[in-house]
Amino acid sequence: MEAGGAVGPLVPVQQLAAWGAAGAMVFGGVVPYIPQYRQIRRTQNAEGFSTYVCLVLLAANILRILFWFGRRFEAPLLWQSIIMIVTMLLMLKLCTEVRVANELNVKRRCFAAADSKDEEMKAAPRRSCLDFDLKHFWHWSQFADYVQCVLAFCAVAGYLTYLWLDSSLFVELLGFMAVLTEAMLGVPQLYRNYRNSSTEGMSVKMVLMWTSGDTFKTVYFILNQAPFQFSICGLLQVLVDVAILLQVYLYSSYPQKPVSHPTHPASTKAL
Repeated sequence: MEAGGAVGPLVPVQQLAAWGAAGAMVFGGVVPYIPQYRQIRRTQNAEGFSTYVCLVLLAANILRILFWFGRRFEAPLLWQSIIMIVTMLLMLKLCTEVRVANELNVKRRCFAAADSKDEEMKAAPRRSCLDFDLKHFWHWSQFADYVQCVLAFCAVAGYLTYLWLDSSLFVELLGFMAVLTEAMLGVPQLYRNYRNSSTEGMSVKMVLMWTSGDTFKTVYFILNQAPFQFSICGLLQVLVDVAILLQVYLYSSYPQKPVSHPTHPASTKAL
């Protein structure tokens, strides 16, 4: 009887722990971007943060949601993707507003065809197709252009998924693409820091939270027997996080001379 009575009270505790872990999975991915968001708002400078981080996370989480339709995984992971997409759109909105405010004389760049109301674009050759110039890709002047790009990606990826949803090979490949893309999350920031020979403007708190969150996430994947693609993603992310923290140490302990770049009003920042 005592043994049976001892087991009873543990059930609610275990359930509470499971709920807590699920809640951490859903909202934990958002937390690292709060200090970076606040820092950008406070300084009105987004140069230290790579908006390509937003691109990677948007693509990865859209693919993960599509993967869910072919292979149902845990609901917290699905909600995490939805909330992360909203968070990245908010980050992009802020970064775009700050960048445009600091570059008033830069010619407007857009994802869609030129707006006839834009006086600056009237003088330039009119484009009838989407602006896929790699030099200006993901460095547009209005938040609406980013939304259009994300919606276009959703439409194409969603259509392909609808056509091939019955193929287990396609579904597994979709899962690999989702986790591989997410595993590259820190690479744009890693490259930006390397190119600038500095981590100035990047929130170290954000990277520390990346590291702790990715470690927790990887353990969660392994313990809950999530699709093995997720565990691989987590391990790769932890390695990239550690590399960025190593950059923080090296550039603070051994400052390097910043690489000079020719100033051109139409030039864009790396990643």
